[in-house]
Amino acid sequence: MATFSALTTLPAREPAEALAEAMEKFLPEPSGIGCSEIEDGTGMFEVGVYFDDRPDEIELALMAAIYGAKPFAVSEIPETDWVAHVKRELQPVEAGRFFVYGSHDADRVPDGRVALLIEAAMAFGTGHHATTKGCLLALDRLDQAGFRGGNVADIGCGTAVLAMAAASIWPSPVIAADIDPVAVEVAEANVAANGLARQVRCVEAAGFDHSEITGAMPFDLIFANILKAPLIELAPAMARAVRSDGYVILSGILDNQADDVSRIYENVGFSPISRDDIGEWATLVLKRGQ
Repeated sequence: MATFSALTTLPAREPAEALAEAMEKFLPEPSGIGCSEIEDGTGMFEVGVYFDDRPDEIELALMAAIYGAKPFAVSEIPETDWVAHVKRELQPVEAGRFFVYGSHDADRVPDGRVALLIEAAMAFGTGHHATTKGCLLALDRLDQAGFRGGNVADIGCGTAVLAMAAASIWPSPVIAADIDPVAVEVAEANVAANGLARQVRCVEAAGFDHSEITGAMPFDLIFANILKAPLIELAPAMARAVRSDGYVILSGILDNQADDVSRIYENVGFSPISRDDIGEWATLVLKRGQ
């Protein structure tokens, strides 16, 4: 059975979120609604709405006009077995000592690697995106230099691959947090599949806004693989959440955004340690001063 997508863009977060909320009452009832910043440095936001039946394009045009959005682009989506598709396309990823794989590649795990299992049905954040791979490489380099994280947080954890990586090399408590409840469920499933449920605690939170996170501060290391705008917004809270001489590993930023993010963090007491560019994406490692 085919489904339908309706996509539009807006120039700011507030009207985009307002439109997404308004679409919850649209008829026919949407089967899913998403709102996210487009990762191209323009600051534009995309609202995607999905339907089991073809939506009325005139009604969609009215909704777009009310909220100052571009006209919705409506497309028919053919039925696809996405899990089977991902299994075909998703190859294991090596990032330093880390080997990220799906269960269909369990027989390909090399000896002596830190293996992280992410099921194909949970492919977002598996390590295949350059930002996740950059964070894994940065973690590996910190550990090789002698740093040991005794208390770690992964903010915007997605599948929790970074939280699990830290828990796999250090006997440390790790908090994995995400604003999306579905992501938290995915994170919990992955943590359990990797035998790390006693070490990694998954919570639903916007940034640091959770009692378990604030109760665990200060952290030795914080991962934040999100986007430029929330990274900048979180900078003051990040400085409060990391102990003196602790580290942050930041990604989800384009290479032409990295200097701006680094400058903001330097202004709140961090010193840049390293920067890695993979394709068009950058990963920053910064250390909090005394």
